[in-house]
Amino acid sequence: MRKIWLIVKREYITRVRTKAFILGTLALPLVSIAILVISIFLSGGSSGYSMKIVILDEAGGIGGAVQKALAGKKSMAQPRTDVLQVVEHPTPQLETYFKSQVRDAEIDGILVLPGGLMNGTAPAEFHARGMHAAALLGTIEQAVNGAIISRRLSAEGKRAGAMKDVFKLAEVELVNPSSQKEEDPSETNFAIAIIAGMVLYMTLIVYGMSTMHSVMEEKSTRMIEILVSSIRPFDLLAGKILSVGAVALTQYLVWAVTVGLLFASAASVTALVRPGAATPAISVSPGLLIYLVVFFLAGYFLYSALYAAAGAIVSNDEEARQAQMPLTLMILCSFLLFNVILNNPNSTLSVILSMTPFLSPILMTLRVAMQTPPLWQVVLALAFSIATTIYTIRISAKIYRVGILMYGKRPSIKELRRWLRYS
Repeated sequence: MRKIWLIVKREYITRVRTKAFILGTLALPLVSIAILVISIFLSGGSSGYSMKIVILDEAGGIGGAVQKALAGKKSMAQPRTDVLQVVEHPTPQLETYFKSQVRDAEIDGILVLPGGLMNGTAPAEFHARGMHAAALLGTIEQAVNGAIISRRLSAEGKRAGAMKDVFKLAEVELVNPSSQKEEDPSETNFAIAIIAGMVLYMTLIVYGMSTMHSVMEEKSTRMIEILVSSIRPFDLLAGKILSVGAVALTQYLVWAVTVGLLFASAASVTALVRPGAATPAISVSPGLLIYLVVFFLAGYFLYSALYAAAGAIVSNDEEARQAQMPLTLMILCSFLLFNVILNNPNSTLSVILSMTPFLSPILMTLRVAMQTPPLWQVVLALAFSIATTIYTIRISAKIYRVGILMYGKRPSIKELRRWLRYS
């Protein structure tokens, strides 16, 4: 065990100091920053962007004053507000119609001023879609309070004892009509699923090939002959697989922390980059991150053992490209089956594919990101992957034991069978 640890330590330190690792680790946070900034600019802000709203004045006589107050508010920190229409004493059918327009994104919001607003018994309601509402809520509250205070002063200012209620502020509640819609897989879940699948797809290929090239390098420089004189081939293989896996987990950890901090401070970034713009609503479930790591490990150990065996039976780059092609195609097959999972993550075909050992690391993560499957399916997929990984490592270790000391012609299938029998 001590020798395995020494190999893991040496390989890990060597790899994390390379330029490729540093650039690869910085790539995802930089891309995330770019996505966040682009989302902020696309979400609108003070630069020529306007929010189109309708005022439904159930109290009567207040809507016009609110409209004038909103028209007079011009701030570089807030988007412009355009009041398309003021309707006094609207019918329930008309309210339903305007709310449907908000849901269909034909207007940005409606401000409902109830009959009890003047005496403070009922709050105003601002129905708006998405995060655009957050940029306007403070402005609307000021306009509503200014309108009702002016009306109270006009109506009660000359009566003794009435001034104590004149400056009582009204409340404006934020309502998102889309929250009342039937729940479907959202666009956010769809995007997260694609990103999670792509991250797994790329890292499995990159780190699998990294393991193979590490074996090839030691074999081509004859360093392997010195190593196997003091350590068992199985320990050497285990050390290489564990070290590359540790490098991958380090990269995952850096990505998770930096991206998490970035989106946790999204509001501050929005205020700095473009004041008044809506903060992008981006959230990733901690459970998804756990599944991502678990299934990466399941896929990594499975494919890295195969890549290491492939590296042991080749002697040059041309042979390596030929040997790695079948393994890369197995991972690519998962990518090509994305559409099956995305169309219906709970179909029979999706369940079967996500439990197939060589496909489950990517496809099960995709299912989890889209819609969490029953726990027994996740556990069964992991069990199949672990059993297949143990068997694959045993086979790969036998090939690795003989192959690392074989040079010249690449062995045929018949010769590989002989290696398995001899070892």
